[in-house]
Amino acid sequence: MEDPRYIDVLSDSTGETAEKVVRAALLQFPKSGAQIRLHTRVRSKDVARPILERAAKEHALLVFTVVSPELREFIHQMTNELTIEAIDVIGSLIGKLGTYLDRAPIGMPSAMLPLSDEYFRRIEAVEFAVKSDDGKDPRNFRKADIVLIGVSRTSKTPLSLLLAQRGLKVANLPLVLGAALPLELREAPQDRCVGLTIGIEQLCEIRQARLRQLGMPVETNYGMREHVREELDYAEGLFRDNGWPVVDVTGRAVEESAVIVLESLRERLPPSVLSVGAVSV
Repeated sequence: MEDPRYIDVLSDSTGETAEKVVRAALLQFPKSGAQIRLHTRVRSKDVARPILERAAKEHALLVFTVVSPELREFIHQMTNELTIEAIDVIGSLIGKLGTYLDRAPIGMPSAMLPLSDEYFRRIEAVEFAVKSDDGKDPRNFRKADIVLIGVSRTSKTPLSLLLAQRGLKVANLPLVLGAALPLELREAPQDRCVGLTIGIEQLCEIRQARLRQLGMPVETNYGMREHVREELDYAEGLFRDNGWPVVDVTGRAVEESAVIVLESLRERLPPSVLSVGAVSV
């Protein structure tokens, strides 16, 4: 049995940036068995030192985002002394930006910065997405920046919440076979609607797994291939009749689907709306 491989993610803030970078890169190494250990709010040498010593002892890879020049220099020094393989995710970028912009960075972790208008916009957008999930408040279709429409289990909710975290107000509607679209959706800006579809094999698999999770028989219509095909055909017809762009989420991570949703609306939405929805992968 191989020794475990560790990746220590160290940050003086939430660690979200470095962790996302590592997880995105690890997708290229399926079944690697690497374990991520997240160390957040590391803002002093005394806190950083035992993390680095453990990383050296266990031959871990260190990935860090630290904005304090003093602490960043200390980490570089320690990794050299302890021969730790290390990646400074943000340090070189800060240096390049300082040269390009001809000004010095403030050296303050993002978690300590004053809350911005963008932060409050994102909070408001997340609250909007929660209230508008599964068509709970049809009036919000008219207020939404994006409306996601699709049959059950096409990633509507996770997509809505991910886009909301970028400051976009997103509503979604589950399609029910043969049911008419709500009047509020008809009255909403149609250039903000996106249809979601998925391959029948994956959808059947997802639904049957959900039924088993709920202790229900998988032979119900919800998970049966012929019924699922009818639902997908019905949805495809609605998308086509209404001229909505369609995003296929089959086999895609929710982050990738979010990028494609924004790309599908790039010609339809005002730049002011799309600018808050820049999604990194």
